[in-house]
Amino acid sequence: MVEIAAGAVPSPNIWNSPQVYELENRAVDPDGLLEAAMRRIRPWDGAHVLDLGCGTGYHLPMFAREAARVVGVEPHSGLAAAARRRVRDLPNVTVRVGAAQAIPLPDASVDVVHARWAYFFGPGCEPGLAELRRVVRRGGAAMIIDNDATRSTFGGWFRRWLPSYDPQAVERFWARQGFQREPLLIRWLFERREDLAAVLRIEFPAELAETFLAEHPGCEVDYAVNLWWRYY
Repeated sequence: MVEIAAGAVPSPNIWNSPQVYELENRAVDPDGLLEAAMRRIRPWDGAHVLDLGCGTGYHLPMFAREAARVVGVEPHSGLAAAARRRVRDLPNVTVRVGAAQAIPLPDASVDVVHARWAYFFGPGCEPGLAELRRVVRRGGAAMIIDNDATRSTFGGWFRRWLPSYDPQAVERFWARQGFQREPLLIRWLFERREDLAAVLRIEFPAELAETFLAEHPGCEVDYAVNLWWRYY
């Protein structure tokens, strides 16, 4: 039976359709812009890394190649089990079930935190931010990736799906929390049109997904994101 860590914010896309979300992970940022930006902010060679909301562990091997230790924390026990299977041959990686509001790690035990489209969406995530302050060592950094709804094809889709979203309020929130913003323009690049369609159908309501597909040809989508980051 799947267990969910107390306080977890549901992620219907990956919780309900992990195989399709795997297609999305493979399509995101084929040019490596996000990884390059994170390395400029806080390299992880020899570091202790926390991947918070790690899902099925897609990004754990990337960190494990250079980090001394990597911990993936995921509130959905089924996804955490899949992450453990993915990293079973990587001795410096462990996966634990837990939520952002109660990270199952000791105080001052982490150098780098990576959270990608997981929990930290602006106002309301203060309990998780308090946990970051607890677990990150002095000199460490947290890097949080979220959508930039002000530009790009995907940003336009996001606004049409969630017209009440206020990007300026979100930016003010992160500034008050001591975070800086690095805006990036990445892209989705799918091998097949059918894969793009499947991903849109887990990210948006059915009618909108079909509308976006009809409007947008091909297998590539320009996608603006914000990399929010701060040192501790």
